[in-house]
Amino acid sequence: MSDTQPIQPASIILAAGKGTRMGSDLPKVLHPVCGRPMLHWVVDAVRAAGSRKILMVVGHGADLVRDSFGDDTSDLEFILQEEQKGTGHAVLVCREALGEFTGDSFVLAGDGPLIRAETLRTLAAHHASRNALATLATSILEDPTGYGRIIRNESDRFVAIVEHRNATDAQRAICEVYPSYACFNTPDMMQRLENLDPDSDSGEYYLTSIPGQIQQETDRVEVVAAVPAEDVLSINTPEQLAAVDAVLRERLSNGAEVVS
Repeated sequence: MSDTQPIQPASIILAAGKGTRMGSDLPKVLHPVCGRPMLHWVVDAVRAAGSRKILMVVGHGADLVRDSFGDDTSDLEFILQEEQKGTGHAVLVCREALGEFTGDSFVLAGDGPLIRAETLRTLAAHHASRNALATLATSILEDPTGYGRIIRNESDRFVAIVEHRNATDAQRAICEVYPSYACFNTPDMMQRLENLDPDSDSGEYYLTSIPGQIQQETDRVEVVAAVPAEDVLSINTPEQLAAVDAVLRERLSNGAEVVS
C-alpha cells in the first residue's frame, strides 16, 4: 500500500466585493462578526479543514483586506481582481497563482463566516471517494429566496444550478440550494472557465454554470446535503450581519468549536 498522502485541497476565497448595501466604505468581508472580520472566520475554517494553499481574491479595499491579517499570512496569497466580472472571472484570475497545481480546490465566499471545517472535510472526502470533477455542498432552506436552486433528474442525480433570477416558478419552489461551498478538480475547472461564455443578461461569468456543463458531458458532479440551514445565513445588510453575529455568539457561549 502506498504511503503517499492525497494532496489537500487548495482554497479559493472570493473576497473582492464592495458590499454596497452594508452602508459603509469598508470592504464587505471586513465587517466584524464577534469582534473579528467575517473573512477571518472563513480562513479559520479552511485552515482547520487542512487546506495549505489559500488564495484570496481581493478587489475593493484590497490593501485593507491584506493588512487585516497582519503577519498571519504565511499560507495566504492575495490575488487582485481589478475588474469584477462575476464569480467565474474571480476564480479564473487565480490561474497563474495555482500554476501546475493538479489537486482539488475549494471555492468559497468570503462573506460566509458560519462555515465549518467539518462541512469542508465532508465535502472533500466525498469528492475524492467518487473521483468527481465537482462536488457541491447543499442545504435545505424553508425560504430559499435569492439562492441558486439545485436541479435534479428523475434518478435524483444533479443536473444544474439555476440562479433565483432565472428560475421558473416550479424551480423556485425547490428548497435545496447552493450556498457557495464547492470542491473542483482544479485543472478541469480552469480549462472550463477559460472557455466560459458570459451571461447573456449581465455580461458576467458565473462559476455556477460550470457544474451543469460538467454533468452534461461526464456525469461526474456530486452533491452532498451537508450544510446546516443555520450556516447558510448570508450577509448583505447590517441587519443580516447582526443575525449572523448572534448565531456565532450563541455557539461561543455554548462552548462550541465554532469552525470545527
